[in-house]
Amino acid sequence: MVTGRRTEPLRALAAAHNNIAFVVADVANPEDASRTVEQVVDRFDRVDVLVNNAGAGVILPLAEAGPREIARIFAVNVIGPSLLVTAALRYLQAAGGSIVNVSSTFGQKAAPALSHYAASKAALEHLTRCWALELAPVGVRVNAVAAGPTETEFLVERMGLSAAQAEAIKSEERNRIPLRRRGVPDDVAPWIVALASPSAAWITGQVVTVDGGLVIT
Repeated sequence: MVTGRRTEPLRALAAAHNNIAFVVADVANPEDASRTVEQVVDRFDRVDVLVNNAGAGVILPLAEAGPREIARIFAVNVIGPSLLVTAALRYLQAAGGSIVNVSSTFGQKAAPALSHYAASKAALEHLTRCWALELAPVGVRVNAVAAGPTETEFLVERMGLSAAQAEAIKSEERNRIPLRRRGVPDDVAPWIVALASPSAAWITGQVVTVDGGLVIT
């Protein structure tokens, strides 16, 4: 079951894959958390894995940071995942399931004009560790993948940049990443799957960084 705010891309994805269903939801809307989990349980009778993959960010110099922009970042990156976990917890516990949070290199690495985005991802990583301790006794594992710059529409659609601005940032990132390229979704997705799978049954509270070495520069 996948979620998103836009119906058409979700409908196209579900049409292309018989085993994918979708819920139109906004992780920043508190009411959507319980509704999403209810629809998953109605369809599948269980929740085995919860992947908190929604993300919001903006290039936001401190001098321009206002309450609306800051609140939106934290609503999507911190509050939304928290509410989804709360809504799904009893089902995850019944299944002996796991949670995978998707963080960012900038949850660990400082960057100018990204302070609130970076802080929200740092918060998500510490939530990962705290939840891992809290939920281990009930058999639920919690881990995170900290993804580096990846070839998605994040810069344009989520950060509101023009195509030219986005390309300038991508070029600069390629030069800074030790492996000299931005990631692609297939660089990141296998790590999410691996942490969620039974083969990772003795792993919890970990943040795996997948970013071509950017975090160490």
